[in-house]
Amino acid sequence: MHHTCDPALRSFVDVAPDSPFPIQNLPFGIFRPADGGDARVGTAIGDKVLDLGALEEEGFFQGPHLRGRKVFRRDALNELMALGRPAWVEARERISELLRSDHAELRDNVPLRGRVLLHHKDVRMQLPARIGDYTDFYSSREHATNVGIMFRGKENALMPNWLHLPVAYHGRASSVVVSGTPLHRPCGQTLPAEADAPVYGPSRLVDIELEMGFLVGGPATELGQRVPVEKAEQHIFGMVLVNDWSARDIQKWEYQPLGPFLAKNFGTSISPWVITLEALEPFRCEGPAQDEVQPLPYLRSSGARTWDIELEVGLKAARMAEYHTICRSNFRHLYWNVSQQLAHHTVTGCNIHPGDMMASGTISGPEKSSYGSLLELTWRGSEPIALPDGQERKFLQDGDSIVIQGFCRKGDHRIGFGEVEGTILPAI
Repeated sequence: MHHTCDPALRSFVDVAPDSPFPIQNLPFGIFRPADGGDARVGTAIGDKVLDLGALEEEGFFQGPHLRGRKVFRRDALNELMALGRPAWVEARERISELLRSDHAELRDNVPLRGRVLLHHKDVRMQLPARIGDYTDFYSSREHATNVGIMFRGKENALMPNWLHLPVAYHGRASSVVVSGTPLHRPCGQTLPAEADAPVYGPSRLVDIELEMGFLVGGPATELGQRVPVEKAEQHIFGMVLVNDWSARDIQKWEYQPLGPFLAKNFGTSISPWVITLEALEPFRCEGPAQDEVQPLPYLRSSGARTWDIELEVGLKAARMAEYHTICRSNFRHLYWNVSQQLAHHTVTGCNIHPGDMMASGTISGPEKSSYGSLLELTWRGSEPIALPDGQERKFLQDGDSIVIQGFCRKGDHRIGFGEVEGTILPAI
């Protein structure tokens, strides 16, 4: 196990036992002090944010991969991500050293500590990266099967290509927003039941999709260059939680023959903290077997290529005081893993850049309680969800808020992703 993940490590910063951000995590994010000032890179430790930009200016990053690089006084992680894995590991090891309870350098420098350790409530988290491109996969077999049964019947649930390749569509990078950003109900064309012609108006079937995404790092690849499946993780900087909001009635009318467009482009929410693959290392596991149809050689992936990440979705209507859990799922359910997704994405020679985002598609498990969308949880609205205050939900109403949380645990060792939250406002 990587020493920065050692469960015995302790920080001089107080960290509550249930905090998603112990010293074993050390995620990267972009924050702005609430009272003003430039955005810069930080890491979360307990309920504090460590200002890496200020530490960089004080000369704390002098390793071979970071010396003189000036990557932390930035309003996005792209410059850090472009340096590649050796620099990411060096940064992580140095931050871990500075925060350790048995290391005096920062611990005993009280004036500096006061300047570089800010309380979470005193900062505003920003989008972690300039997202140049965004691709959304469709990698959960359970989700694809459920949707297929609803729209095509049991016999044709999975399309003929599904077990051969990771299906995806190209998403909209400009409308990726950070957690806490409210979104307006989208308007568009829908075809009402029994109608001969479409109508225009606000979507009535706004849905959520429980997803995770990864941000591409490392030097950009050249046009024509493929990323082999066994080297894909070298290009993955870290993971975030994703809610890919969807307008199902707009989607149903528009998606044939080219797939989602306006049903998805009005907003995709992501969590602000990027969890590195180093932090996830202790939680590696194998994904579902791919023995029914053996993937072609460029997609074959053996061993523990995914992670045991527990996921929860909560819904809160405008009048409710707290969130009501509507789904519990797990990242390991995904049929196609992140290495296969990236290998397939680049098999044509498609080039990738630091800051590109790839999302998993809806993560549904085998039980109904683990379905990652309202479309599935309410089975197209035929089985509404009962909320604690007596209301029911088939799809989202104006004023409804959604929160997605994720965490990994193994014995007493636990790290989290924080959350991605968003509220649906009325159509403009």
